[in-house]
Amino acid sequence: MGSEERQVAALSVPRSASTRIIGIDPGSQRTGVGVIDVDAQGTLSHVFHGALAVAGEETFPLRLKRIFDGLAAIIAEHRPAECGIERVFMARNADSALKLGQARGAAICAVVSHGLAVHEYAPTEVKQAVVGSGRGDKTQVQHMVGVLLGLKGPLQPDAADALAIAVTHAHTRASLARVGIPRTAWRRR
Repeated sequence: MGSEERQVAALSVPRSASTRIIGIDPGSQRTGVGVIDVDAQGTLSHVFHGALAVAGEETFPLRLKRIFDGLAAIIAEHRPAECGIERVFMARNADSALKLGQARGAAICAVVSHGLAVHEYAPTEVKQAVVGSGRGDKTQVQHMVGVLLGLKGPLQPDAADALAIAVTHAHTRASLARVGIPRTAWRRR
């Protein structure tokens, strides 16, 4: 393709096209959800955020159902094209880790049932992408998410974490696209 053809091809790509990303911070008591748009230039826009409070359910299986149903409704309403979710880290005890894993499984099932691929991020990756250090604390994450998305006022921690995961996915996908590396090949083990 010659120089003139590349210029014409570049002009035909709509500059305003954006990708909608849902970020999920799974939890067995509250699951954070954040939806953002990112355009071709990397500009981030807030669409939605909230937390599914499921601790009041009678049984744990009903909590999982509420996570699944709540995420399915949010996905149906906002129609994201991509999903980022936090990877499980070791909890203080085995019971907590198991419940967190089950909540995460319910969230993943909701996402996959809508035909979306799941991209996983460790908590340190999210903090690195949003705060600039993998050791940042929740207050720093909340503040930076607000700054990056132009949000005023305090953010609920689970919702802020979910938005941070969506922002991390937006940054990661853009970086990998620039260098031409598929995410699966890049993933550290």
